[in-house]
Amino acid sequence: MRSDTNRCWRLASRPVGLIKDSDFTFGEEPIPVPKDGQILVRTLYLSVDPTQRIWLDRDSYMPAVPIGDVVRAGGIGKVVRSNSPAFAPGDLVQGLLGWQDYAVLAVGDGALLPATKLPPGLAPELALSVFGVTGLTAYFGLLDIGRVKEGETVVVSGAAGATGMMVGQIARLKGCRAIGIAGGPEKCAWLTGELGFDAAIDYRSENVEARLGELCPSGIDVYFDNVGGAILDAALAHLAMRGRVVLCGSIGDYNAAEAPAGPRNYLSLLIQRGRMEGFIVSDYFDRLDQAVSDLGGWVSSGKIKNRVDVQEGLEKAPATLNRLFTSANVGKQLLKVADP
Repeated sequence: MRSDTNRCWRLASRPVGLIKDSDFTFGEEPIPVPKDGQILVRTLYLSVDPTQRIWLDRDSYMPAVPIGDVVRAGGIGKVVRSNSPAFAPGDLVQGLLGWQDYAVLAVGDGALLPATKLPPGLAPELALSVFGVTGLTAYFGLLDIGRVKEGETVVVSGAAGATGMMVGQIARLKGCRAIGIAGGPEKCAWLTGELGFDAAIDYRSENVEARLGELCPSGIDVYFDNVGGAILDAALAHLAMRGRVVLCGSIGDYNAAEAPAGPRNYLSLLIQRGRMEGFIVSDYFDRLDQAVSDLGGWVSSGKIKNRVDVQEGLEKAPATLNRLFTSANVGKQLLKVADP
């Protein structure tokens, strides 16, 4: 690429179903110029997350990306120009960089989502996975919303994804049985082998509801839901007394043309005196130090294993996002845009 231009993807139309390159425009523009209190950042890695599909389509906990704007995405980059005394050229920072080579980020407490400096020695791949949104989501979702207790049975869908792989491992660390639901024998073998899950269910070849009955004869104490739809229904059918359902995502519905129907087995919540609760990880940003400390200890001691799936090239941004919805990725999906 030319060093004096900024390649970027801008949203051209609201996608229907899986995103297509034609839903965007991909072109070269002048590199943006930072104002006072801003920094210019060269994008190195982009985090690829299911919620980005929602942002392209509709308002949620964040407003939809406006037509004509650069596609929103978090990532890590290197400061190349700074108009803030808190940052210097060469600093590695994290923020909402978007699908582009260069981004201007605001800094300071007055910014809506200010840039933050990476701790020295922290690799970008770790910062965007274990210590990123997905790792923190698993931590707070399971421990605060799920309120797991030793000896309980935890089931997680999307278990071979960035959040799911962390949920199962944290559950095991807390003395729980961990059962993962994933697509394909290779993913299931990875869960029960390297990651130490007690069991795995292949939703592509097995009857999920029947297998949950076999593996959870006393019911599911905590179901961590990443996919919604029929798998959520299957889990509700086997909810234990006082069981908890953690609503993290519904990736199976994000590309649907119509709003999904509600769960058929929701009366299980009444009969089993259960609870189903959603959350957004930003609710817990005031407790990041606690989570990072625990996660860091588990990683350094080898009690938690991490896996990243890295695609390369900004031109592959739409195809890389679609990998999440075709079950092509294993672990945390990243897009490498440039070398550090």
